[in-house]
Amino acid sequence: MPTNDSLREILDKAWEDKPLKEIVDAPVDVLQGVSPSDADLLRQAFNIKTVGDLGTSKFFLWAQALTTLAKYEK
Repeated sequence: MPTNDSLREILDKAWEDKPLKEIVDAPVDVLQGVSPSDADLLRQAFNIKTVGDLGTSKFFLWAQALTTLAKYEK
């Protein structure tokens, strides 16, 4: 059983019931909407191989931080 029902909306069906620790180590294409070719491009461009790599990528974290900060800029 998934930790959270919202996992059903973000993971491929085969991964919905997996433990989060296993999902973090899984290839990026377990995320809905990310194809194997998308995952390959992420690997080539940013050396992102797993969901955990994607979630901790400095480039994606920087972009997320800048987007958040921009909301509060005067």
